[in-house]
Order: sequence, then C-alpha cells, then structure tokens
Amino acid sequence: MHLSNRAQGVSPSATLATGQRAQALQAQGIDVINLSVGQPDYTTPQAIKDAAVAAIQADRVNGYTATEGVLPLRQAIAANLATLHDIHVAPQQVVVTTGAKMALYALFQVLLNPGDAVLLPAPYWVSYSEQVKLAGGQPIEVAPTDSLKVTPAQLAAAVTPTTRAIVLNSPQNPSGTTYTRAELRAIGEFAVAHDLVIVADEIYGELLYDTDQVAPSMLGISAAIDDHTVLINGVSKTYAMTGWRIGYAVANPTITQALKTLLSHMTGNPAAVSQAAATAALTGSQASVAEMKAGFKHRRDVIYPQLAALPGFRLTKPAGAFYFFPDVTAAMARKHVTTTADFVDLILNEAHVATVTGEAFGLPGHIRLSYATDLATLQAAVDRLRAFMSD
Repeated sequence: MHLSNRAQGVSPSATLATGQRAQALQAQGIDVINLSVGQPDYTTPQAIKDAAVAAIQADRVNGYTATEGVLPLRQAIAANLATLHDIHVAPQQVVVTTGAKMALYALFQVLLNPGDAVLLPAPYWVSYSEQVKLAGGQPIEVAPTDSLKVTPAQLAAAVTPTTRAIVLNSPQNPSGTTYTRAELRAIGEFAVAHDLVIVADEIYGELLYDTDQVAPSMLGISAAIDDHTVLINGVSKTYAMTGWRIGYAVANPTITQALKTLLSHMTGNPAAVSQAAATAALTGSQASVAEMKAGFKHRRDVIYPQLAALPGFRLTKPAGAFYFFPDVTAAMARKHVTTTADFVDLILNEAHVATVTGEAFGLPGHIRLSYATDLATLQAAVDRLRAFMSD
C-alpha cells in the first residue's frame, strides 16, 4: 500500500514506544518499573469528576459546541491567567483544543509554509520536531548551554531568512529547567526583533518547586512580545486530567481566527463533557493543585540525591515539571555502550526500569526518568539502577 511521504517521514513518539516495550515485558511476567511516561499518578479530583457527571445528567454535553470551545471555559482560562500572572486577555483570544498537543499541531499548520524553519532549543519535547515536519517545516535544533537553557546569541547564530518561529518550553520537558522572567524577556525581545512567533509551551507552569509562585510566563512582559507570542497550556498536568484531552492556545486575533478555521475541519470541537470538567477545574478549589505539587516536590527531594550519587550519573536538581534528565555519558562508558538508545535498552533489559533516551529530545548522552509515580516505586527503581551500575 502506498503511504504519503509525510507519514513515512515522521518518527514514532519515543516516550510511547518505550512505554510499549515496557508493557510487552510486563506481559511476559517481567516486573518492569515504567518511568517513561509523563503522566501524573494522581487521580482527577472528585469535584471535577462530579462536574462532568452533573453536565451529563443535565443533558448539557450532547451537542456540538463552538469550535473554539464553550464561552464559560474560555472565560475561566482568561480569569486563570489574570489570577496567576496578572495577564489580561479576552475570551476571544482563547482557543480550546483536544489536548495541548493538538493546539501545537494546529498552530504549526497555520504558521508554516513548506521549508519554513522553527528553532527548537534542545532539549525539547519529542513531538515538536515531528509536528513541524508534518506542517512541511524544518526543525532546527539549537544546542543549549551547560544550564540546559538557550541564549539570544545562540538563537541569533541559528536564525535564517526562512525562520518563522521558536518553541520555548518552561518549565521544560525533559529536564525541569525553568527560565527566569529576565531570560524570557531577552528571548522575547530577540523574537520581536526578528519577527518570529514565540510558541510558549507552559503546560508545567504551575508545577514549580522551591517557591509558592508559578513559573514566569512569556505573556505579559511587553505588548510587543505579547503580539508575537502564542501561549500553549492545558489541564492535563496541573489537574491530573491527561485522559480528558483539554488544551488551549492564547494568541492575537489573527492567529486565533486561523486556528478556529483550521480546527473546524479537523476536530470540530473538543469533547463537551471534558470542557465542563475543565471549567470546573479552573473555577473550583485549587487545593488539589497544591497537594499534587507538594507530593511531586517531596519525591524529587528524596530521589534526587540518590540519583545524583549513582556512578556515572550527573544532573542538576529540576526546578519544575516532574522529570529527571541526568547526563549519563560516564555511565555509558562504564557499561561499554556507545549510544544512549542502547544504554536505555540495557537498563530496561537488565535492571527492568523503563526510561527514555535523550536522543529523542535532541540531546544524546542523557536519559529522562519521570517521578510522576509513587515514592515506593521510585525508590525501587533507584535501587535497581544502583545495583545495575555497581555490576
């Protein structure tokens, strides 16, 4: 059967592929600890589930909604931005999508023509590069500094006349690295000077540790930067709602209108029941958010020093999200493997711990481990890795 060049040129998701390999071993009766998936182990708060049930029972979720999402949810998103960041946007600037991944995919479709380039500071989330390719664009990796951040000077060295956008993820998947407001301003001013769209993926923005504050947003720094920024977010990580599939984009009216037109032919609208649940999440008590944040922080604080002490592992304590991203080049040498993918396979087959290769995030020599699971499981995984590296 003939397949399109588009379909054949896209790589499968490395995180999902690793998870599938772990599941295959588990099906064989092997006790595998899966730290490959970025999914909170907490359940969706009861009040949010109750709101979804109430919407079903009241027959409020039977029909199509507006492509851009129901007005109460878009109002709740705008109010949430005002509360968290003192950012004031109109509901008309908000487009609700079937997960934040769809927001990103649709955005690249409306921004890029064939051959247009997008700067991807490494390490970057695995789907950015593939989504850019699906839009006919060219992903351009930009190597990070030792702090796993990118500077305007590095971006300037990579920009070309065909560059249209830069993707910035803070807190970052896979490392938890978080940009300061001053660093965001510098990158934002660079983007304005080069007329680039800033795709600001802030899905982990409320999961920032060692502070009571949320991570700084690219929106709200200046009017010029706001006009060049598309904020991407959702409810999956903050409210443990990965399966509900609600994300959103916030942008200037030119971009939001293009998104609405495109999405009207793609998904039609996000699931009505999920929109009811997301509205309840944003407008109801935020106690569950604080509880989950405290839980993730405790896991990070317990596991980080043990992971950093493993032979051949070198890493910085993550500031946000829920991932460790150690440099394992020395560990690879100890185990006589030359690629990170081979090292990940060796860990899976011998230690029975599933991780994700840094090659998928544009940074070989690293691996990603999720700490979005219970502390006992994390401790068992570290114990296995310690034994593995001691052999």
